[in-house]
Amino acid sequence: MKLEMKDRPGQLVAALKPISAVGGNIIAVIHQRETPAATETLDVQIVLELPEGRLDNLLELLREQGVSVVRIGEERLLYECTLIMIGHLMHTDLSDTVDSIDRTGSAEVTGLSLVMPAINAPSSARITIRSTTRTEMAKAIRILRGVAERKSLLIIEPLEGA
Repeated sequence: MKLEMKDRPGQLVAALKPISAVGGNIIAVIHQRETPAATETLDVQIVLELPEGRLDNLLELLREQGVSVVRIGEERLLYECTLIMIGHLMHTDLSDTVDSIDRTGSAEVTGLSLVMPAINAPSSARITIRSTTRTEMAKAIRILRGVAERKSLLIIEPLEGA
């Protein structure tokens, strides 16, 4: 969401409280205050997760706080993880490996960079997966591990969460 509010002390907090009130989770707040203020308004961008069906209630609460919603955009795939795969990726049907993630409906392979040093040598790929939630990301990584085990591929996972 991109919000516009009066540039006064306490306005940002007043804009964030309704998100909590409707059960939302704030992921990021981007707020850059210019000095001296050229206008009396402040633009704030907020990335948030919101339970299904709560948007109208949130918009009403924001209006009550004197906050204008300038833009609303929906980003379905909020979480990202990049892994490395090593092995005979092309010979074991790389598209099937990608499809195994994409078929979940809640995670997708959004980036793939492949290096093939020789026709019979193992190749390596950097694979980026995006998902709707952390739980769905964990599920996608479990699927990838299963595919890697069946196809004798090595997966190098990030250390996050280890």
